[in-house]
Amino acid sequence: MTTIRSFMTDDHRRCDDFFADAEQAIGKNNMAAARAAFEHFQSAVLAHFECEEKTLFPTFEAKTGMSMGPTQVMRMEHQQMRDLLGDARNAIESGDIDDYLGLAETLLIMMQQHNMKEENILYPMCDQHLSAELPAVLERLEMELRDE
Repeated sequence: MTTIRSFMTDDHRRCDDFFADAEQAIGKNNMAAARAAFEHFQSAVLAHFECEEKTLFPTFEAKTGMSMGPTQVMRMEHQQMRDLLGDARNAIESGDIDDYLGLAETLLIMMQQHNMKEENILYPMCDQHLSAELPAVLERLEMELRDE
């Protein structure tokens, strides 16, 4: 059975793969491919954040009454990563590889830490508290990510 944890973790891995594509293109000094891959990665990550913030977090908060807990921390981290994504995109578009690589390293570390918290704490809490709503929540998440 699909759970919120398994579904959203799979989407984390999908985003990670796009990020790796950008890194590989930079390693081959193929800037056109790197820009395209980074654009794809950024779109996927922003869609992931959006579906969490629009659907998953509010549903969890309404069910548990916890609005200042883990979801608030995740929203704050999403904003920090949005800022880094924008800076990294600017660096890659201007061809400043050194700047991009530094930002990408920071972004990678932040994403890894963020994903671990979601996958090991928040998503299991969502599965536990939203068990009755699970099919409907998963359907909405799938639709939102499919539109990305």
